[in-house]
Amino acid sequence: MVRKLFGTDGVRGRANSYPMTAELALKLGAAAGQFFRTDGRNGHRVVIGKDTRRSSYMIENALTAGLTSTGMNVLLLGPVPTPAVGYLTRSMRADLGIMISASHNPYHDNGIKFFGPDGFKLSDEAEIEIERIVATTIELAGADEIGRAKRIDDGLGRYVEYSKTTFPGRGQLDGLKVVVDCANGAAYKAAPEVLWELGAEVIPIGVTPNGFNINEKCGSTHPEAAAAAVLAHGADVGICLDGDADRVMIIDETGRVADGDQIMALFASRWAAEGRLNGNTLVATVMSNLGLEMFLRDHNIGLERTGVGDRYVVEAMRRGGWNLGGEQSGHIVMTDFATTGDGLIAGLHFMAEMVRTGRPASELVHSFTPVPQLLQNVRYGAGQEPLKAEPVIRIIAASEARLNGSGRLLIRKSGTEPLVRVMAECTDEALLAEVVAEIVAAVQAAV
Repeated sequence: MVRKLFGTDGVRGRANSYPMTAELALKLGAAAGQFFRTDGRNGHRVVIGKDTRRSSYMIENALTAGLTSTGMNVLLLGPVPTPAVGYLTRSMRADLGIMISASHNPYHDNGIKFFGPDGFKLSDEAEIEIERIVATTIELAGADEIGRAKRIDDGLGRYVEYSKTTFPGRGQLDGLKVVVDCANGAAYKAAPEVLWELGAEVIPIGVTPNGFNINEKCGSTHPEAAAAAVLAHGADVGICLDGDADRVMIIDETGRVADGDQIMALFASRWAAEGRLNGNTLVATVMSNLGLEMFLRDHNIGLERTGVGDRYVVEAMRRGGWNLGGEQSGHIVMTDFATTGDGLIAGLHFMAEMVRTGRPASELVHSFTPVPQLLQNVRYGAGQEPLKAEPVIRIIAASEARLNGSGRLLIRKSGTEPLVRVMAECTDEALLAEVVAEIVAAVQAAV
């Protein structure tokens, strides 16, 4: 069975339009409840977190109805980061964890992410089975087995305390001035609290969610606001999260932005030097810059590339026994501490390196010089398959031949939005721009 509902990161779409409707959320909740309702040793527990989108209320209620209808007991966490759901699913011995979020997308989108009892995102096989159950007649619980639902007040506090325990060594953030941009999203309470309790002087921005301003001109996809705040306040560093706080961008004291590749390079080289980089290997996706690959090679560190999506990074890490991976977009996965990307914990580890070395952020965020990279997106309509059009296939093949030996090309459909992503890397910037422009034009013509 081919997945139709699930993409690379759960089920996602525009709120109140298929598949992000209350009706489908109810069915998904019931199907997941049927799939995960085991022998009752965990009390048929489900933890549900959400970000700050207005539509999250609707989806939360619909999921709760579906889950309780199949006998699951629902624990509602309220607004918490995605990694908090992974952590609390395992910590609270739940059968299932659910995060309601469309991550870095605008407020009008939403999504549903599932975590298994081990705190990791579900496998493709589990998602396919849940889809199969949605399409069949769901087995409802008897009247005396309907589940309960209640709010959990200390879930956020548990995550705050846990995050602080991951801060390396005995160091504190005393004397550091930190801008933290929470993207008006799920970490708007947790991130400033953690940083302040560790001793930092905190300048929080993006901490006034109203249901519609999540990721709006702020957060990891729009780091300009955080960079401006760093300069305006003379801060030592900026921590820039996305709407569900599983991504991070680092801003140095000069306002320069460091993406996930630079953060991974720093962590990998440090961990390798300390002998704690499992298998002496970093896991990253096909989107990571060629410069990262060359940096790792120079440091005798292996690189395992995966498809795009932090879940595929995590799956590869678990198969290989590796403990560090991530994405250029800012997912930093450290399985010694979290089951998924955790922007806050990654930010803490970056600042710990500042404390340990006594070096400013600007000296730590530039481990390598990136190979010029260009990414452009082309939106397509329902039912369209532009990458199957013959003219597009021909121009891609011709472009790959032109880049041979000097760069690489990656053309793919987004797993979360109706976009074709055209990405190329090349040491010749003029050729890079020309190749991308030709492919984009061909895709646009097909659309």
